[in-house]
Amino acid sequence: MASNRISIKDVARRAKVSITTVSRVINKFPSVNPRNIKKVDQAIAELKYRPNISAQRLASGTNNTIGLVMPGYPGIFHSFFAIEIIRGVGHACESLRLDMVFHISDGNNPLNTSYLGGVIFADIIENAKQVQQAHDENVPCLVINNVVEDIDVSYIAINNFKGGKLAAEYLVSLGHRRIAVITGNLRTQAGFDRFDGFMKGIDELKVAISKELVFNGDYSRRSARQAAEYFFSMDDARRPTAVFAHSDDMALEVIAVAYEMGIRVPEDISVMGFDDNPQAIYGPVALTTIRQPVFEMAEKSVRVLHEMVTGKRDQKYRVALDPELVVRDSCLPVGAS
Repeated sequence: MASNRISIKDVARRAKVSITTVSRVINKFPSVNPRNIKKVDQAIAELKYRPNISAQRLASGTNNTIGLVMPGYPGIFHSFFAIEIIRGVGHACESLRLDMVFHISDGNNPLNTSYLGGVIFADIIENAKQVQQAHDENVPCLVINNVVEDIDVSYIAINNFKGGKLAAEYLVSLGHRRIAVITGNLRTQAGFDRFDGFMKGIDELKVAISKELVFNGDYSRRSARQAAEYFFSMDDARRPTAVFAHSDDMALEVIAVAYEMGIRVPEDISVMGFDDNPQAIYGPVALTTIRQPVFEMAEKSVRVLHEMVTGKRDQKYRVALDPELVVRDSCLPVGAS
């Protein structure tokens, strides 16, 4: 019999004790007869039974701690996206009087869930094994910022495909046809979907984007600077009239390079980002962008997870939140300067 199908009833039957006795042994009640403890422990070992961790914690009253697991990457504590996730999770935990344990992981080590009521995984770029581990251990878990199809877990994601398409539609509506794109990390679901949505939107609007106007970035300002220097060195016939960067950080770096090279934004070139980072308002020009509801996603994830931990939700929760266009000053119609 497979270990993940073994129930507390099977253990009770093998040990020839009641289910209540098994539960008391698992939760370490001091009043259990030592002989019964030995029989239950032996049955658990023989059947390779893994207790339902969340039920165990509910019985012991220690399920008020949740874990936030985030993939580690350079500059994580300078990242608007990461800070918004931490802020949203922290705000919801404070409201619900929960404790939060923050764990940065590259996904290579097993995750200790024994002291957690549930776990929120902020993306699963390298953490898929840990998500599967938590699921197999019956620990309530939820993934944010990623639509998960191959693991039976709840998720709250953002519709990055729609965001990319919104960017394409807006820039084309301004008359732009030579639109450059600086992608995020295309290994991530967000990066791939933003690019896919943008290109599908462009294609539906009967606009062709040449390959030389697509630069594979990684969300960093360094990659944005390399892309901007490359685009702005083109001759007038090939130079883009607009740039769509897959993050506001990259878009702000594009604007910085433009000013360094004597190129005006938006008079000479339109620049558009993705995130709605508050910094985008206070730069040399207020940035037009696609707002993704990161704080709302993070806060909602805690509330849904809390319902799972306390038994108020027994069905998977799966939703992708819609981004929205935020028009500011960094884009103009072609020829409007």
